[in-house]
Amino acid sequence: MSKKGKILVAMSGGIDSTVAAMMLHDEGYEVIGITMKTWDYADAGVSHSKKETGCCNLDSFNDARLAAVEHGFAHYVLDLRSEFGDAVIEDFVDEYMAGRTPNPCVMCNTHIKWNALLKRADTLDCEFIATGHYVNVRQENERYVLSKGKDDTKDQSYVLWGLSQDCLSRSIYPLGNYLKSEIRQMAHDYGYPDLAKKSESYEICFVPDNDYRNFLKKKVPHLEETVGGGNFVLSDGSIVGKHKGYPFYTIGQRKGLDIALGRPMYVSAIHPDTNTVVIGDEEELERAEMHVSKLNYIKYGAINEGMPALTKIRYKSSPVVSSLHHAAGGIKVSFGTAVKGIAPGQSAVFYEGEDVIAGGIIMY
Repeated sequence: MSKKGKILVAMSGGIDSTVAAMMLHDEGYEVIGITMKTWDYADAGVSHSKKETGCCNLDSFNDARLAAVEHGFAHYVLDLRSEFGDAVIEDFVDEYMAGRTPNPCVMCNTHIKWNALLKRADTLDCEFIATGHYVNVRQENERYVLSKGKDDTKDQSYVLWGLSQDCLSRSIYPLGNYLKSEIRQMAHDYGYPDLAKKSESYEICFVPDNDYRNFLKKKVPHLEETVGGGNFVLSDGSIVGKHKGYPFYTIGQRKGLDIALGRPMYVSAIHPDTNTVVIGDEEELERAEMHVSKLNYIKYGAINEGMPALTKIRYKSSPVVSSLHHAAGGIKVSFGTAVKGIAPGQSAVFYEGEDVIAGGIIMY
């Protein structure tokens, strides 16, 4: 019997999850590895070179299984393609068709991966699950608090804001207090020099060529014929050109507009009902406030009116000083200084120092 009991570790075949499994094994857990198949590259129509950089391919599965076998613990593959397609891909398409910009990684973590891991953990009599995310969790005031990882360049708390208290209570994150450079050294020390040097993929797993527009065309019949030829307009309503279809644009986009007005222009609003894309100068992207719904509270069970917070509106954006206010259907966020490029559909995550207060979906 292991010293610390059984733990189910999500293993993608990459450096982070592999090192996480090795660390837990060394700590005395009875590790069971599991690799989740969420997407089939055979259905994606991408080249072999693109397959090599992504997840959910045969090489990744083999790498994860080999690591498990070499260290003497069990490994399983969990097929989640049906659930993933129903929840994540349908939401991805629906959001773009609604004129919003989705975040499929948040959707997958919140509604698919952790729930699937916990169900399989229960089946295998594992008290805990673990992943290779760079975050930390602690128990405080009868709540489980998600906080940033030590490596600010790798922190992934933004994409985990949707996890429930039950998920957080059973999750362990071995990499939270390490730098990425330290994890690479550990991979080398564990005998995986090639893994230590392996580059990372940042594409959406089901859009491995990073061309979401082409993906939408494949998923929505006659999309180009339906939405092509709509109007580019300025904020005063004047028509200045034709666009290729409103789902092919995102708030803040400057490149790829194929319109020349003598100065840089940015997408500032998208109106699906009229197939209209509003463009303007960079200053027109500025917003003093936004509305956030579909909230998940983490550090506290609710917010106090006017609560100060540092707010992130994108994964790689810098946090902005703000205040949180009660509003119908969610929270109104007021910024200390105007923020550019707020995109409906993206996640907003609120921090108190290193801790996640809550997160939600930007509505407008």
